[in-house]
Order: sequence, then C-alpha cells, then structure tokens
Amino acid sequence: MNHLISRAGLGILVAVAVVAGAWARSGSGSVTAQAVLTGLLLGGVYALVAMGLTLIFGVLDIVNFAHGAFMTLGMYATALLATGAGLNPYLSLLVSVPLLFGLGYAVQRHLVSRTMGGSLAAQLLLTLGIAMLLENALLLAFSGDTRTVAVSFDTPLRVLGAVADLSRVLAFAGAMGLAGAVWLLLTRTRLGTAIRAVAANPEGASLVGLDVRRLHALTFAAGTACAGAAGTLVTPLVTVEPTAGELFNIIGFVVVVLGGLGSVPGAVAGGLIVGLTEQLGGIYLPGQSPLLAVFAVFVLVLLWRPQGLFGRPA
Repeated sequence: MNHLISRAGLGILVAVAVVAGAWARSGSGSVTAQAVLTGLLLGGVYALVAMGLTLIFGVLDIVNFAHGAFMTLGMYATALLATGAGLNPYLSLLVSVPLLFGLGYAVQRHLVSRTMGGSLAAQLLLTLGIAMLLENALLLAFSGDTRTVAVSFDTPLRVLGAVADLSRVLAFAGAMGLAGAVWLLLTRTRLGTAIRAVAANPEGASLVGLDVRRLHALTFAAGTACAGAAGTLVTPLVTVEPTAGELFNIIGFVVVVLGGLGSVPGAVAGGLIVGLTEQLGGIYLPGQSPLLAVFAVFVLVLLWRPQGLFGRPA
C-alpha cells in the first residue's frame, strides 16, 4: 500500500484529465456536458464505496462480498432517522458511520478473523453468507416495501451550463471529504502508519510490537464505515430496499479492479472514470444498459493492464 500512496497525485491528475477532456469535447449546455457532470458526481460516491473495499483488500487480503449489504444498512439507518426522527439525512452520518464502524469491528473480530490465513473459498463464502444474512434480516424487519427519503432543501444548481440537484452535489462533496479523511488517516497519523506496516509485512509488524489482529479489525471497521457513509449519502438519490446495495457492490468491485486492487488513489480515479463512462454510455449507446460501456472499458483496461491502472504487477 505504501508505494501506491506515493502515487496519489498521479491518480488525481489522471482523473482530472479524463473529466477535463470529456467536458472540453462536450460543449457547455449540451446533453454530453450534463452527462459529464452527473457522471462525475455519481463517480465520487462510487469512489467512496470502492475505497472501503480496496482498504479491506489491501490490508486483510480479503474480497468482501458483504460490502453492499453494509451499505444497505447505512441506507436504512438514514431512512429510519429521516422519516422517524425527522433528522436531516446528511446529519445521520453521525449515526450511520459509528454504527457501521462498530458492526464491522465485531464482524471481523468474531467471524472474518477465523478465516484469516485460510483458503480464498472460505473467505468468499463467509462474506457472501454475511451479505445474505443481512439482506434477509432487513427483509424480515422491513419487508420488501421500498422507501424514499426526500431532502426538503433540494434545489437545482447550474454548473457551466449543466444542471445538478443539490443532493447530488452534497453526496459528491461528502464522499470526497470522507475519502480525503481516510487518506489523511493513512498518511498523517500513527494509526495509519501502523495499518500500512501491517499491509506491507504483517509478520514484521507483529515482531515490532504492533497488535496485528486489532489493526485488522480496525481496518475492516473503517472499510465498513465507508460503505455505511456511502449508503447515507445516496439515500436521497435512490429507492431503499433490502437489496439496494447489490448494484453498488458490483460497481465497487469493478472500480477496485479497474483502479488496482489495494490502491486507494486507484479507487478514486476508477470511481470517477466509471461514473463518467456509465453516464456517457447511456447517451452514445441508446437502448443499451449504461453498464455496457462500463464493462467494455473494464475489459479493455484489463487487457492493457491486468493489474489495473494503479496496481502493481503480481
């Protein structure tokens, strides 16, 4: 993870170059300009989802299929607080993030830790089982009825000729702010240094006195909190249901592999690229799923760089 952190500037430059190039070709006020703006805002949320996934993989070397289910829990926590307690959906971050952090810590210490060092199949089946358990628990508790959360102060904003709802802008700003906070945690704190040491060499980290098991749990908890935060931020934009996080889970894995497994800047750049590709694909491939363009780019990148844009060759 250390070598990837030093390339953060390159990751941001690539993402900005992609956005600037697409916008320059679109022309202000065009349909393409609108798609670029929407894709950029949505890509910020994708980046936060992927950051949680890549953080867990980079340190624990586990592919977490329960990530989308944890995101759904964040959506339901926000919906309940907004409709039941009248709390502003964005202020519910103060509840959903600590809630998912604690849940992630408990899940890692009591369940995931038992598969550490075991077979990949056992880890995949465990996280898949956790996802199914959480989704069915939500189905039992809230049935299959869908929920929506409206933002009373939502208003359209004009940006260089394109229009974006305030809720989308706030979701993007919140996602980028939280991604920045995770970045600062990893690069500017003693805890972040310890986490990077465990990611680089767990045996060596243990020999110098670091509590590797505790750091694994904290990392998994931080990644789960990212999923919960992403769920809160998108709640005003989506329909909340027990399986709402599945699509984000799939896209999150695409972003992680596209950017490079374990690469934090790759998650940010990959999220923005996927968001833009999805929206532009809806315009230039009419009648097709917007994800068709995403998977086409995904395959092309893997043919060119199997390790992802910012990954290191195995």
